Amino acid sequence: MDQDPSGSPAVGTVDAAVVDLLGVLAYGELTAFIRMAADCDLAPTLSLKSQMGQLATTDYLQYQQLAEHMRGRGIDPEAAMAPFVAPIASFHERTRPRGWLEGLVKAYVGDGIAKDFYREMSGFVDEQTQAVMQSALDDAGHADFVVQIVRDSIRTDRTAAGRLALWGRRLLGEALSQAQAVAVERDAMAALLVGGGVDLGEVGQMFTRLTDNHQRRMTRMGLDS
Repeated sequence: MDQDPSGSPAVGTVDAAVVDLLGVLAYGELTAFIRMAADCDLAPTLSLKSQMGQLATTDYLQYQQLAEHMRGRGIDPEAAMAPFVAPIASFHERTRPRGWLEGLVKAYVGDGIAKDFYREMSGFVDEQTQAVMQSALDDAGHADFVVQIVRDSIRTDRTAAGRLALWGRRLLGEALSQAQAVAVERDAMAALLVGGGVDLGEVGQMFTRLTDNHQRRMTRMGLDS
């Protein structure tokens, strides 16, 4: 695929947006795999290590699926992911968990917000890309084990509920800011929204849906949103 002098794919606006969407989603999955795999060692039981390992494996398989799709369309996955390395690293630095339990909550609600955002954005791309994105955004329920762990924790530790609720609210703010930055600061994706006929009111409704979904996840864990 030809490139312009800046190193970005020299394709039409929508195609450039597809490259960005696939790149940020793929790097997000790769990063989620690396972090969850590292956190496995912190889990207190073999059963939890196994469940966290399964979630990490799912993240990696979804990364592979996205990378293969990009190669099939003549997109270099590494080049597509490169613009998002620093922003995603910055997000994770700002939301560094204190212990494995906060790490699990982050994986459940933080990644959930991000994936909800990408599901929203997938509605503006071609059907083939939409299909592979939707597949990569489905964790097949492998993250659901976090719900029971958190519920058990707040039953045995009265201080955990308030601490984790505050953590969830912080994750929401940081994740929404990250999503807004991705949508606005990348010209191709901003143009994709505009080209799709989305006005500011509809963008606001999209972020309301993201917040509502977050609240439902928090409620499932027994936490205030």
